[in-house]
Amino acid sequence: MRLTLSEPKYLKDSISIISELVNEAKLRISRDGIELVAMDPANVAMVIFKLLPTAFTEYDVEKPADIAINLANLRQIMRRAGPADMLTLELDSNKLKVQLKSSSTRTFSLPIIDMEDKDQKVPELSFPVNIELDSMVFNEAVNDADIVSESVNLIAEPGKLTLQAEGDLNSAAIEIRDSESAKVAAKEKTKAKYSIEYLKKMIEGSKLSDRVLIQFNKDYPLKITYSTVDKVMMAFILAPRVDTD
Repeated sequence: MRLTLSEPKYLKDSISIISELVNEAKLRISRDGIELVAMDPANVAMVIFKLLPTAFTEYDVEKPADIAINLANLRQIMRRAGPADMLTLELDSNKLKVQLKSSSTRTFSLPIIDMEDKDQKVPELSFPVNIELDSMVFNEAVNDADIVSESVNLIAEPGKLTLQAEGDLNSAAIEIRDSESAKVAAKEKTKAKYSIEYLKKMIEGSKLSDRVLIQFNKDYPLKITYSTVDKVMMAFILAPRVDTD
Protein backbone atom coordinates (compact mmCIF):
# COMPACT_ATOMS: atom_id res chain seq x y z
CA MET A 1 0.00 0.00 0.00
CA ARG A 2 1.29 3.43 -0.99
CA LEU A 3 -0.92 6.52 -1.02
CA THR A 4 0.32 10.03 -1.84
CA LEU A 5 -1.56 13.30 -1.40
CA SER A 6 -0.29 16.54 -2.93
CA GLU A 7 -2.97 18.46 -0.97
CA PRO A 8 -2.48 17.16 2.59
CA LYS A 9 -5.25 19.44 3.96
CA TYR A 10 -7.93 16.91 2.97
CA LEU A 11 -6.53 14.33 5.38
CA LYS A 12 -5.08 16.81 7.88
CA ASP A 13 -8.33 18.74 8.38
CA SER A 14 -10.44 15.57 8.35
CA ILE A 15 -8.41 13.86 11.09
CA SER A 16 -8.45 17.06 13.15
CA ILE A 17 -12.27 17.23 12.95
CA ILE A 18 -12.89 13.52 13.59
CA SER A 19 -10.50 13.37 16.56
CA GLU A 20 -12.66 15.94 18.40
CA LEU A 21 -15.43 13.32 18.49
CA VAL A 22 -13.63 9.97 18.45
CA ASN A 23 -10.48 8.79 20.26
CA GLU A 24 -9.74 5.63 18.32
CA ALA A 25 -11.08 4.47 14.99
CA LYS A 26 -10.65 1.99 12.20
CA LEU A 27 -9.66 3.21 8.75
CA ARG A 28 -10.73 0.93 5.93
CA ILE A 29 -8.37 1.35 2.98
CA SER A 30 -9.52 -0.20 -0.28
CA ARG A 31 -9.52 0.57 -3.98
CA ASP A 32 -12.63 2.69 -3.33
CA GLY A 33 -10.76 5.05 -1.00
CA ILE A 34 -10.13 5.57 2.71
CA GLU A 35 -13.32 5.15 4.75
CA LEU A 36 -14.18 5.57 8.41
CA VAL A 37 -17.43 5.08 10.34
CA ALA A 38 -17.25 5.66 14.09
CA MET A 39 -19.41 6.56 17.11
CA ASP A 40 -18.33 8.95 19.81
CA PRO A 41 -17.80 7.36 23.27
CA ALA A 42 -21.19 8.64 24.53
CA ASN A 43 -23.05 7.07 21.56
CA VAL A 44 -24.61 10.44 20.76
CA ALA A 45 -22.87 11.17 17.45
CA MET A 46 -21.60 9.24 14.46
CA VAL A 47 -19.06 10.38 11.89
CA ILE A 48 -18.89 9.00 8.35
CA PHE A 49 -15.82 9.87 6.29
CA LYS A 50 -14.56 9.00 2.82
CA LEU A 51 -11.42 10.23 1.06
CA LEU A 52 -11.64 9.25 -2.60
CA PRO A 53 -8.79 7.79 -4.72
CA THR A 54 -9.17 10.78 -7.09
CA ALA A 55 -7.93 13.05 -4.28
CA PHE A 56 -4.53 11.29 -4.44
CA THR A 57 -1.68 11.70 -6.92
CA GLU A 58 -0.67 8.08 -6.20
CA TYR A 59 -3.13 5.46 -4.99
CA ASP A 60 -1.71 1.95 -4.93
CA VAL A 61 -3.78 -0.55 -2.90
CA GLU A 62 -3.30 -4.24 -3.71
CA LYS A 63 -5.78 -5.56 -1.14
CA PRO A 64 -8.15 -3.94 1.38
CA ALA A 65 -6.75 -3.26 4.85
CA ASP A 66 -8.36 -2.25 8.14
CA ILE A 67 -6.09 -0.04 10.23
CA ALA A 68 -7.09 0.87 13.79
CA ILE A 69 -5.28 3.95 15.08
CA ASN A 70 -5.24 6.47 17.89
CA LEU A 71 -6.59 9.59 16.20
CA ALA A 72 -5.02 12.04 18.66
CA ASN A 73 -1.58 10.64 17.80
CA LEU A 74 -2.29 10.81 14.07
CA ARG A 75 -3.55 14.37 14.47
CA GLN A 76 -0.25 15.39 16.11
CA ILE A 77 1.63 14.09 13.07
CA MET A 78 -0.81 15.69 10.63
CA ARG A 79 -0.30 19.05 12.30
CA ARG A 80 3.29 18.96 11.02
CA ALA A 81 2.08 18.78 7.40
CA GLY A 82 2.44 22.06 5.56
CA PRO A 83 0.46 23.04 2.45
CA ALA A 84 3.51 22.43 0.23
CA ASP A 85 4.24 18.94 1.61
CA MET A 86 3.66 15.72 -0.31
CA LEU A 87 2.06 13.35 2.19
CA THR A 88 2.60 9.60 1.72
CA LEU A 89 1.01 6.78 3.72
CA GLU A 90 2.45 3.25 3.77
CA LEU A 91 1.92 0.12 5.82
CA ASP A 92 5.14 -1.14 7.40
CA SER A 93 4.61 -4.42 9.33
CA ASN A 94 2.37 -3.33 12.24
CA LYS A 95 2.81 0.39 11.79
CA LEU A 96 1.41 3.17 9.65
CA LYS A 97 4.26 5.13 8.10
CA VAL A 98 3.57 8.79 7.36
CA GLN A 99 6.05 10.68 5.21
CA LEU A 100 6.04 14.45 4.69
CA LYS A 101 8.25 15.61 1.85
CA SER A 102 9.12 19.13 0.67
CA SER A 103 12.57 20.68 1.11
CA SER A 104 13.18 17.95 3.70
CA THR A 105 11.80 14.44 4.16
CA ARG A 106 10.23 13.64 7.52
CA THR A 107 9.01 10.16 8.35
CA PHE A 108 6.79 9.20 11.29
CA SER A 109 5.62 5.76 12.39
CA LEU A 110 2.33 5.22 14.19
CA PRO A 111 1.47 1.90 15.85
CA ILE A 112 -1.62 0.07 14.67
CA ILE A 113 -3.75 -0.75 17.72
CA ASP A 114 -6.14 -3.58 18.54
CA MET A 115 -9.82 -2.72 18.46
CA GLU A 116 -13.01 -4.71 18.84
CA ASP A 117 -13.71 -6.32 15.49
CA LYS A 118 -17.14 -4.70 15.31
CA ASP A 119 -18.07 -2.72 12.21
CA GLN A 120 -20.24 0.33 12.78
CA LYS A 121 -23.34 0.33 10.60
CA VAL A 122 -24.63 3.59 9.19
CA PRO A 123 -28.34 3.78 10.11
CA GLU A 124 -30.93 4.06 7.37
CA LEU A 125 -32.66 7.37 7.93
CA SER A 126 -35.45 9.14 6.06
CA PHE A 127 -35.62 12.93 6.04
CA PRO A 128 -38.54 15.16 5.02
CA VAL A 129 -36.37 18.25 5.55
CA ASN A 130 -33.40 18.92 3.24
CA ILE A 131 -31.56 22.23 3.46
CA GLU A 132 -28.45 23.20 1.51
CA LEU A 133 -26.67 26.46 2.29
CA ASP A 134 -23.30 28.15 2.65
CA SER A 135 -21.45 26.38 5.45
CA MET A 136 -20.26 29.66 7.00
CA VAL A 137 -23.87 30.87 7.32
CA PHE A 138 -24.70 27.74 9.33
CA ASN A 139 -21.51 28.16 11.39
CA GLU A 140 -22.48 31.71 12.34
CA ALA A 141 -26.01 30.61 13.27
CA VAL A 142 -24.73 27.84 15.57
CA ASN A 143 -22.23 30.21 17.20
CA ASP A 144 -24.99 32.80 17.72
CA ALA A 145 -27.15 30.18 19.45
CA ASP A 146 -24.18 29.10 21.58
CA ILE A 147 -24.17 32.50 23.29
CA VAL A 148 -27.46 31.82 25.07
CA SER A 149 -27.94 28.06 25.44
CA GLU A 150 -26.45 24.56 25.40
CA SER A 151 -29.05 23.36 22.90
CA VAL A 152 -30.74 24.71 19.80
CA ASN A 153 -34.07 24.08 18.11
CA LEU A 154 -33.97 23.66 14.35
CA ILE A 155 -37.34 24.68 12.91
CA ALA A 156 -37.92 24.09 9.21
CA GLU A 157 -40.99 25.27 7.32
CA PRO A 158 -41.64 25.94 3.64
CA GLY A 159 -39.05 28.47 2.53
CA LYS A 160 -37.38 29.05 5.91
CA LEU A 161 -35.03 27.54 8.50
CA THR A 162 -34.94 29.03 12.01
CA LEU A 163 -32.40 28.27 14.72
CA GLN A 164 -33.91 29.07 18.10
CA ALA A 165 -32.09 28.99 21.44
CA GLU A 166 -33.33 29.92 24.90
CA GLY A 167 -31.30 30.43 28.07
CA ASP A 168 -32.37 31.40 31.59
CA LEU A 169 -32.65 35.07 30.61
CA ASN A 170 -31.55 35.40 26.99
CA SER A 171 -32.90 34.02 23.75
CA ALA A 172 -31.78 34.01 20.13
CA ALA A 173 -33.52 33.37 16.82
CA ILE A 174 -31.67 33.15 13.52
CA GLU A 175 -33.75 32.99 10.34
CA ILE A 176 -32.36 31.65 7.06
CA ARG A 177 -34.76 32.12 4.19
CA ASP A 178 -34.89 30.31 0.86
CA SER A 179 -32.69 32.14 -1.65
CA GLU A 180 -30.15 31.58 -4.41
CA SER A 181 -27.58 30.53 -1.80
CA ALA A 182 -29.93 28.69 0.58
CA LYS A 183 -32.30 25.96 -0.57
CA VAL A 184 -34.89 25.00 2.06
CA ALA A 185 -37.01 21.96 1.17
CA ALA A 186 -39.69 21.33 3.82
CA LYS A 187 -43.36 20.52 3.22
CA GLU A 188 -44.54 21.36 6.74
CA LYS A 189 -43.26 22.86 9.97
CA THR A 190 -40.74 20.46 11.53
CA LYS A 191 -38.88 21.02 14.80
CA ALA A 192 -36.10 19.17 16.63
CA LYS A 193 -33.57 20.05 19.34
CA TYR A 194 -29.84 19.26 19.31
CA SER A 195 -26.74 19.76 21.45
CA ILE A 196 -24.71 22.85 20.56
CA GLU A 197 -21.56 21.30 22.05
CA TYR A 198 -21.68 18.58 19.39
CA LEU A 199 -22.79 20.91 16.62
CA LYS A 200 -19.78 23.17 17.21
CA LYS A 201 -17.49 20.20 16.61
CA MET A 202 -19.39 19.12 13.50
CA ILE A 203 -19.47 22.52 11.79
CA GLU A 204 -15.67 22.31 11.56
CA GLY A 205 -16.54 20.27 8.46
CA SER A 206 -16.77 23.67 6.77
CA LYS A 207 -12.97 23.37 6.36
CA LEU A 208 -13.70 20.71 3.73
CA SER A 209 -16.55 22.37 1.82
CA ASP A 210 -18.16 25.78 1.48
CA ARG A 211 -21.62 24.14 1.28
CA VAL A 212 -23.46 22.04 3.85
CA LEU A 213 -26.48 19.74 3.57
CA ILE A 214 -28.69 19.67 6.68
CA GLN A 215 -31.35 16.96 7.08
CA PHE A 216 -33.66 16.26 10.01
CA ASN A 217 -37.16 15.34 11.18
CA LYS A 218 -39.24 15.92 14.29
CA ASP A 219 -37.41 14.61 17.40
CA TYR A 220 -35.21 12.56 15.05
CA PRO A 221 -31.47 12.36 14.32
CA LEU A 222 -29.85 15.21 12.44
CA LYS A 223 -27.54 14.56 9.50
CA ILE A 224 -25.00 17.14 8.34
CA THR A 225 -22.95 16.48 5.19
CA TYR A 226 -19.92 18.27 3.74
CA SER A 227 -18.47 17.16 0.43
CA THR A 228 -16.02 18.25 -2.24
CA VAL A 229 -16.57 16.52 -5.59
CA ASP A 230 -13.97 13.83 -6.40
CA LYS A 231 -12.10 14.58 -3.17
CA VAL A 232 -13.74 14.06 0.20
CA MET A 233 -17.05 13.50 2.01
CA MET A 234 -17.71 13.88 5.72
CA ALA A 235 -21.11 13.42 7.35
CA PHE A 236 -22.30 13.50 10.94
CA ILE A 237 -25.39 11.97 12.54
CA LEU A 238 -26.46 13.51 15.86
CA ALA A 239 -29.11 12.14 18.21
CA PRO A 240 -31.86 14.61 19.16
CA ARG A 241 -32.48 16.07 22.58
CA VAL A 242 -36.05 15.19 23.51
CA ASP A 243 -37.79 17.27 26.19
CA THR A 244 -39.28 15.08 28.91
CA ASP A 245 -41.59 17.66 30.45
